[in-house]
Amino acid sequence: MTVVIHSTAGDGGNRRASVFERLYIGNGAFDIVGKRMRWYVSLGLLVLVCIGAMGLKGFNLGIDFEGGTKLQVPAVGAQGPISEDQVQEAFTEALGHPAETVQLVGTANSQTIQVRTESLNTAQVSEVKETMFQRLQPLGADGEPSPAAVSDSAVSGTWGGEITQQALLALGVFLVLVTVFLAFYFERWMAVAALIALLHDVVVTAGIYALTGFEVTPSTVIGLLTILGFSLYDTVVVFDKVKENTRGLLGLTRRSYPEAANLAVNQTLMRSINTSVIALLPVIGLLVVGAWLLGVGVLRDLALVQLVGMIAGVVSSIFLATPLLVDFKMRDRRYRQQAAKVAQRRERGSAKETGEPADEQAEEGSERTLAGASSAAGKRSDAPQNRRRPAGKSSRPTGKKRR
Repeated sequence: MTVVIHSTAGDGGNRRASVFERLYIGNGAFDIVGKRMRWYVSLGLLVLVCIGAMGLKGFNLGIDFEGGTKLQVPAVGAQGPISEDQVQEAFTEALGHPAETVQLVGTANSQTIQVRTESLNTAQVSEVKETMFQRLQPLGADGEPSPAAVSDSAVSGTWGGEITQQALLALGVFLVLVTVFLAFYFERWMAVAALIALLHDVVVTAGIYALTGFEVTPSTVIGLLTILGFSLYDTVVVFDKVKENTRGLLGLTRRSYPEAANLAVNQTLMRSINTSVIALLPVIGLLVVGAWLLGVGVLRDLALVQLVGMIAGVVSSIFLATPLLVDFKMRDRRYRQQAAKVAQRRERGSAKETGEPADEQAEEGSERTLAGASSAAGKRSDAPQNRRRPAGKSSRPTGKKRR
């Protein structure tokens, strides 16, 4: 399918293509690699902010990591629906301070209000349950108000720690396997650039959680692992196109390695955008429906980390991974020499278009002049009277031996 850009007589046929047309064509119109220092500074500042937030502000760890007490109250009482604010007020009345989190979970008749707080002793739990029953009158399984409708459970921080250890182990194995795969399928520098982009995604996602104060739960850790595969997939797509565009490049003078890599990014840019939008739609749906409409906290935690991580992965695969690869490759003397040859070829082409004599053109003209002179001399020497004879032989051979 070809995009035809119609022009009018007034613009001389040189109408500039729109952004969407340039995205669709993918002919290298966006100089992403050439402006890589701009991306390095921007992403570097973002990483520094995220690291600072993690170091100074820290994470809002959930009850599964720190331990505590969890209480559940039916969302329906004798006076009608029970709101989260009513539960928070009852908890504050019982203990004198608010609970850490109060959220509505479940759907329809199975909706409950979940309360998470620091570890409470037996007396405190009894006081909270009694106060909630007196004020809210929650309905039990038989449809009648019952103190047993308010349930409690103790949560140990050990479980969250075990989840974290398993996640870190899985992350280490994943990075090792990815490094081996990229090094064999592509090359060493592509593997290094992809891992740096992957590290960027993890740091940015974790830093945004620290900045916003989102609660970190085991669902957050699991969601963080899932975004690594998405980020790596987008980077591999771009690198595969870079590999295709740079095959046999050292023997050519049409474009340099940075230009070929920039063309690859442009050619895959529309695909990256489409893939990201399609991947983000179900995540946004999960966030809206699961967290806001249904009130399921686990879905919210999972969707938030995926949303942030996917956006960071797309940005890093376009503006970080390929520019880093170009800088690594240009450290090789062979690619620098090839880029110099490309520049020389273009200078000669510009000189021909402007009519200015170039040194190489002058040398070629001299060689042609010498070749023409030699050819003319050769034609004249074909005459019998001017034919030269080997030294030591008579100018008039008689066929007899000289004595």
